[in-house]
Formats: sequence, C-alpha cells, structure tokens
Amino acid sequence: MESDTRTRPDPYLVDEDNSPLTEEEIARLRPAREVFAEMGLPLPKKRGRPPKKAPKQQVTIRLDADLLAELRALGKGWQTQVNAALREWIERRKKSD
Repeated sequence: MESDTRTRPDPYLVDEDNSPLTEEEIARLRPAREVFAEMGLPLPKKRGRPPKKAPKQQVTIRLDADLLAELRALGKGWQTQVNAALREWIERRKKSD
C-alpha cells in the first residue's frame, strides 16, 4: 500500500513545540518599536553600510566598444577610476573657464 505524501506532512519538518499562530495571537501582535519602548530598550541598530549623504547615481551612457573594452581591462574598480578621471577633467575645465 502506497502512502500519499500530499496529505501527511514530513515528520522531520513538523515542529510540535512551535505551532502556527492563532488568529487571536496574530491580532495581538505589535510593532517591535512599541514593545522595545515599553521595555525601555533602544531599537537594535540597522545592519549594513550607513547611507551616504550624497550617494552615487546610476546612469546609462553609450561608449564605443573598443573604449569600453579598454576601460574594463583596467580590472576591478575600473568604474571608480572612470569616475575619478571624469571628476579631474571637470575640475580642469572649471579652472580653464
């Protein structure tokens, strides 16, 4: 006799100590900031890199294929190098005007 696995959950995936929340329990849930404030605790700090005041912006620019190949051949960090070269070029133009 073959058992139907669609009707019975895998016993290794069932955690009887952590049953699904009831509708009543879901209705009582509150945002963490309320609970932390009630307990007099600070909210945990956000993870990751802090946001920059002036983040770089993504743009689309069309370049000749051979130029792009030369830029990419610079290796890792080539976009940062292009950014620095453009900044230098802009500064030279400002000084010459």
